[in-house]
Parts: sequence; structure tokens; C-alpha cells
Amino acid sequence: MPPMLFVNNIEVVYHPYILVLKGISIKVPEGSIVAVLGPNGAGKTTLLKAISGLIKLDRGRVTKGEIRFRGTPIQNRDPDIVSRMGIIYVAEGRRIFKELTVEENIEAVSYAWGSGDPDLVYKYFPRLRARRKSRAGYLSGGEQQMLAIGLALLAQPRLLMLDEPSLGLAPKIVNEVYESVKRLHEEEGTTILLAEQNARKALEIADYGYIIENGKIVIEGEAEKLRSDKDVQEFYLGLKKAEGVSYRRAKWYRRKKRWV
Repeated sequence: MPPMLFVNNIEVVYHPYILVLKGISIKVPEGSIVAVLGPNGAGKTTLLKAISGLIKLDRGRVTKGEIRFRGTPIQNRDPDIVSRMGIIYVAEGRRIFKELTVEENIEAVSYAWGSGDPDLVYKYFPRLRARRKSRAGYLSGGEQQMLAIGLALLAQPRLLMLDEPSLGLAPKIVNEVYESVKRLHEEEGTTILLAEQNARKALEIADYGYIIENGKIVIEGEAEKLRSDKDVQEFYLGLKKAEGVSYRRAKWYRRKKRWV
């Protein structure tokens, strides 16, 4: 069966000569969780924006390769068309209506989509029910992130893309957010593409993972294998002390993985 999402050897250019993605290819099977990992500036957000169509708003463009969603080419399409196809992107930065209450946020987004079940938001993020009369701007960072993801559920996504959902959150709240995302996947069957710097947390719930460096895929594999890979443990999961990693060792690893 073809994957739900197939990104085939794409290049993305900004403004119009800055090459950011350099031949990226990923597959997202239906019903899976796929993690795209890497440090800040590696190209994770650019990849998600290229898929969603939002890259056009940043004067970016897919100049090579193709992106197919359920067999249909979607590269360089307008973001409203892509979202109506069922690809919903939750950007980093907790994009919510901060002047509105939680309840008003849900009502506004439900009205905009003409669909959605508010109870679904409260089901997966129950602490929002107690805060439903509070202004969204007064919520904690974790609660705002929960609301942002919850609002995306109102669009009934076929593919839910989450960009750095753990960014800036306390470990306890990160665990709570990730547990809700895992439940959503298991109970609703939602396909999820997850971009994260927090490789350890992402690989706990993902089925498959890709690691990006400097706009290229440098390693990929099943999440369980990535978790047990010694190089991934050392350079991404922090399972060895940083002072134990020599500069020569780091250069060797980069050459081995064909990093640029």
C-alpha cells in the first residue's frame, strides 16, 4: 500500500537563492507516527511548511522533487487547499487566540471549519475543561500547547503535523502532552508527523524516525532501532557525558553518516 504522505527528493529554496532542504525524502504510512528529529536550524520546520503549503508565505518554494498526499501532488499548493485535504499543521509558538477564552477559541475554530466536536478537545486535554472560561493568554505554556493541538483536532485531520510540541515546557507537562498525543493516535487512528529536537521523547511514541542535519536526512530507521543505536544515543539522546565525546570522534561520525 502506498504511504499516506510521500516526500520524494525535494529541494526548498528561499528568497530565491537560499537552499534549505537538499534532497529530502520521507514516507508517512497511514495510521503511523513518524518523527523528524534534529537540532535547531536543521530544516524540520521548513519540511513541515513545505508539506502544508505555508512555505509560500515565507517566499519559499519547492524547486525539485514532489510531495504526494494519498497519491495527489501537493507541492507548492496554497495552504488552504492543503488543509482542506486533511493535512493540519500545528506550528511551534502555540498559535491560539490569546484574547479569547478557551471556550471561545474552540467555538471560533469550530465555526471556521464548520465541523468538529468540542468534547474531543476536552477528552484528550481534560485540564482545559476546568480552564474553559479563562483567557487563553493566561494559560500556562503547557495548557496553551494543549489548546493549540486541541484546536487542530476540530478540523478532523487525516494527517496531524506537530512542530516542536515540547518546546519550552517543563518535563512533567511534556509527558502529559505526549501521553495525550499517544492516546489520540491509538484511539482515533490519527496519522501523525512529529518534528522535534527532543529526540528521546519523540522516539518513545514514534514508529519510525528520520534525523535531519543541514537540510539532509543523515540517518533513518524504526524508532526502536534508533533508540538502541549507539551513535544516536550518544549524539541525540544524551546517554553519554558530553565531555566524553572527542572532536575527532564527532568528525568520524559525521563522515560515517555522510553529513555535510
